[in-house]
Amino acid sequence: MRLTIAGGGGFRVPLVYRALSAGPFAGLVRELMLYDVDPARLAAIEAVLASLARQGPPGSGPRGSGPQIRAVSSLPEALDGADMVFAAIRPGGTAGRTADERIALDLGLLGQETTGAGGISYALRSIPPMLRLAEEMRSRCPGAWLLNFTNPAGMVTEALVPVLGPKVIGICDSASGLVHRAARAAGVALPEGTLDGVGYYGLNHLGWLYRLEAGGRDALPALLANPAALSEFEEGRLFSPGLLASLGCLPNEYLFYYYDTVRAVAGMRAAGQTRGESIARQQAELYPRLAAAGAEAFALWEGARRSREEGYLAEARTSGERRDETDLAGGGYERVALAAMRALSGGGPADLILNTRNAVTTPGSAGPEAGSAGSGAQVVPAVPGLPADAVVEVPCRVTPDGAGPVPQDRPGPAQLELLRRVKDVERLVVEAATTGRREAALAAFARHPLVDSDDLAGKLLAGYEAAFPELGRLWHGGP
Repeated sequence: MRLTIAGGGGFRVPLVYRALSAGPFAGLVRELMLYDVDPARLAAIEAVLASLARQGPPGSGPRGSGPQIRAVSSLPEALDGADMVFAAIRPGGTAGRTADERIALDLGLLGQETTGAGGISYALRSIPPMLRLAEEMRSRCPGAWLLNFTNPAGMVTEALVPVLGPKVIGICDSASGLVHRAARAAGVALPEGTLDGVGYYGLNHLGWLYRLEAGGRDALPALLANPAALSEFEEGRLFSPGLLASLGCLPNEYLFYYYDTVRAVAGMRAAGQTRGESIARQQAELYPRLAAAGAEAFALWEGARRSREEGYLAEARTSGERRDETDLAGGGYERVALAAMRALSGGGPADLILNTRNAVTTPGSAGPEAGSAGSGAQVVPAVPGLPADAVVEVPCRVTPDGAGPVPQDRPGPAQLELLRRVKDVERLVVEAATTGRREAALAAFARHPLVDSDDLAGKLLAGYEAAFPELGRLWHGGP
């Protein structure tokens, strides 16, 4: 199989290569194509992969047993003959992330790259190039699957569905990480690749684990009532016992920004620099060193990766509190993506939490949210209360036919209200990015629950337009 990574100079690419060189995914890919518009970043990651190939990952076969690597700066060349495409692009680089976060924070709003105002700005800039990638795929590799990591993953995936249909799937590891951490704390055996008894619904970075069955019994209520068990994993510590008791479920870690916004903003301001600014400083110094490090490049990269992981969601942790070693050890989103890739290519079905259309085809009749699928079949939403054509994040059964969402319970009233409002925002952002309607972008900022102000929406959009000239070009010429 030939795998192409668009954004091949990305910091996390070595995690994909390492997973393809040892363990259950070894031998799955014969050729790894790395495409990036930044030659210096591409050269640095090439050096890391060469260093890793020479030493061999722990538990791997002979040195050099990983896939053959080719790095290219031509997108057509990267896509020709591709069987699978991973997309993890960042328009504007870390400087763009810094502006996404800082402009919101300077207005007293949450400064986070995927949630709230920063996520809207990021999506407005990432959707147009991702649409161009999708159109190029239709021409160069029409049979290939696109596994999308580009953030905000749910919005970007929704924008791509009209171009690629079911051939695009959004990838994120935060939901699956929550499930496996909670299962471990509750003493529930959850073998890799199965989600039997797991109930999870939401959008990307906005979801809840509401059921965790073992032997026909839901273990989640007992876990939520056990402070000692909750203290064993990040989400259990992140949210107060009172909140968890009132919810009756475990929120995705990103819901910290909704449930404790004041604390999140205060933590970001107290840090003195945003997450993006910290990463920008690290990478400006790191990438040239990686390119020149030779045999030591992987060790240098690994040290930087662990340091980066330690700082993740730092605004949510008390002083001195460290992340779980299982998180720091690395490996999350690449395992989700490679498990999906293996299942899509005929390696056996897999149960994974993915971003896909909220559509389940049933033979019977359905309610007003359903649509016709032909031949008497009906399409009903996997997450009741959300449109069947919306992209959601839910457990899916993955086969060579694609990612089929598994029906979930209806979210509670407060959860559903939040999901609907954020989905409205996402659809306004997609409209703005695909049609060039500035009014839709302005409405998206104003409608978002973490902004909720016409005045602030105008200031945000003006600030992002000043920082990103491409937005002005978008309004005048479309994507």
